[in-house]
Amino acid sequence: MNDVINISNEVVSAPQNADNKSLRIVIAGGGTGGHIFPAIAIANALKKIRPQAEFLFVGAKGKMEMEKVPLAGYEIRGLDIAGFNRSSLIKNISLPFKIIKSFFQVSTIFKEFKPDVVIGVGGYSSYPVLRYAQSKNIPTFIHESNSFAGKSNIMLGKKAVKIFTASDSMQQFFAEEKIILTGNPVRRAISHNTVTKQLAVNYFGLDQYKKTVLVVGGSLGAKSINETIDKNIASFTQNNLQLIWQTGKPYFEKATSTVKNVEGIYMKDFIIQMEYAYAAADVVISRSGAMAVAELCLVKKPVIFVPYPFAAEDHQTANAKILVNKDAAMMIKDADVLNELMPALLKLCADEKAQKIMTENIGALAVNNADDIIALQILKAINRV
Repeated sequence: MNDVINISNEVVSAPQNADNKSLRIVIAGGGTGGHIFPAIAIANALKKIRPQAEFLFVGAKGKMEMEKVPLAGYEIRGLDIAGFNRSSLIKNISLPFKIIKSFFQVSTIFKEFKPDVVIGVGGYSSYPVLRYAQSKNIPTFIHESNSFAGKSNIMLGKKAVKIFTASDSMQQFFAEEKIILTGNPVRRAISHNTVTKQLAVNYFGLDQYKKTVLVVGGSLGAKSINETIDKNIASFTQNNLQLIWQTGKPYFEKATSTVKNVEGIYMKDFIIQMEYAYAAADVVISRSGAMAVAELCLVKKPVIFVPYPFAAEDHQTANAKILVNKDAAMMIKDADVLNELMPALLKLCADEKAQKIMTENIGALAVNNADDIIALQILKAINRV
């Protein structure tokens, strides 16, 4: 594919002649960690090259970006916007009014901040921001983290300067000359993780001599996975396994009751120090959002994916199948989790050969400097390097 860069082993450094002329950057999107953490990684990479650059994030009020972005040291403004509700059409009645209101809010934000460039990372808050920027001829860039592009990004991509993708064969969604294959930006704490397994296991108060299973259902949790783990909690002790379980807030109270007085389990609604969780894990159960896939490739862990079945265009299944087809992961459909997940997990935990094959294959797909590549490509495109 023309103009597509495979950068799995490429090293990028800041240009020696980059000056400190002010550069104002808006980064839009969010909703889940799969959008938020890449956005922060891109901002950090840009800041390394242009230390004097000013950043403003734009997200959706009430969503997790409003909490996570300030924790990373960046200012964020929230829009009164919501996504299309696929489960209840009646709830979409107010959506057109929210979209119109969000455009007025974006107009006010842009008049105050005066951005030189706008970057969209996905999530419904990115649409009005990039659409407005394009109407004002402000350069826009898109990072498409999934292997199946969302409808908003497809529309926005027509006027974007460049589209950074995590997967190849994305010319079915975007103009080929605009695509740059970069992979997904991953938090530096994970991409450059130096935590040892012993230190990590001790961090969670677990036994370094037992095999450890990490269960993560995404930043918001996964009902089907949680219910299956809950029902089979005794199986971990019976099979000499221990568990690190991220439940998400909705299931936390129920899980707290389940694990009470059960040894060998660390349970939390959200694990901030994921580099420790990955370092401690021998086998992982996970949703297959783009960020989860990118992180698991980097940490080289055998994984059983359970794609979220209601993701737009079923992109989580598409993400998982790429790895399954390369013998780099296993996949179980969400509808089959209750009956199939635990037997598959116990079989994998007992099969050292299968774990080794998956570890080697998933590690071969890792990209550890997507954030640097994206930052440099943006600056080159707008002649600010």
